[in-house]
Amino acid sequence: MTLLDGPGAAAGPSAGGPRRRRERKGGGRGAPLPLLVPALIGLAFLIVPLVALLVRAPWRSLPELLTSAEVWQALQLSLVCATAATAVSLVIGVPLAWLLARVEFPGRGLVRALVTLPLVLPPVVGGVALLMALGRNGIIGRSLDDWFGITLPFTTTGVVIAEAFVAMPFLVISVEGTLRAADPRFEEAAATLGASRFTAFRRVTLPLIAPGIAAGAVLAWARALGEFGATITFAGNFPGRTQTMPLAVYLALQSDPEAAVALSLVLLAVSIAVLAGLRDRWMTAG
Repeated sequence: MTLLDGPGAAAGPSAGGPRRRRERKGGGRGAPLPLLVPALIGLAFLIVPLVALLVRAPWRSLPELLTSAEVWQALQLSLVCATAATAVSLVIGVPLAWLLARVEFPGRGLVRALVTLPLVLPPVVGGVALLMALGRNGIIGRSLDDWFGITLPFTTTGVVIAEAFVAMPFLVISVEGTLRAADPRFEEAAATLGASRFTAFRRVTLPLIAPGIAAGAVLAWARALGEFGATITFAGNFPGRTQTMPLAVYLALQSDPEAAVALSLVLLAVSIAVLAGLRDRWMTAG
């Protein structure tokens, strides 16, 4: 028996390997102070305002505030408009994501940048841009008004358009990422069997990317529900017609702060529900 065949040599790598891997995984040390302090400050910066909202909430009068006619009117309008905006985003956003992910064409990078621009564009600027395009004197809105008598600004349809404008990029990014991760050979196999490109997309690609579409739709819906700047600029703030929950919060804050807090709690609960629903997908992606 040589030294290499001895018990110590045989046990050494197998015993030390997992231990070393566990040490590397866990780090084996606490967080360094120069990183821990700003991390805790950042955590407090994000959490303390939400905790303050819960602490200052008028819990005793909350049922009365949330059952008022104005609140239910704004909530119903918000839910309907956010759902309609998400439907619009699905109809035109999924094909757009497929185009960006599957088709090579000149200027694709520029098109992708323009599609994602509403993510970083101030919402008020987006509302002004919609007015310049679809307003009564807009480059498209003037023709709609003159030829068909269709006026979009300051209507419920205008709310849907404003919300879809700011929410659709979330859907496009999610679906495009899912498409890029999906194996295109399944579509190619369907094409070799005689399926058209649209049939392959409908019967093969859509089932593959369904989780990405669902996640993008939820994100788009949540973004549409919380939209404020583009909505108030393009659609105005008319109770029962264009006043959504964020606009109701803004209006209530000026006259009834407790009602504003109550409405904010509703939007906070919706946001938490969205994050909880997408948690498994994020954990899997991680």
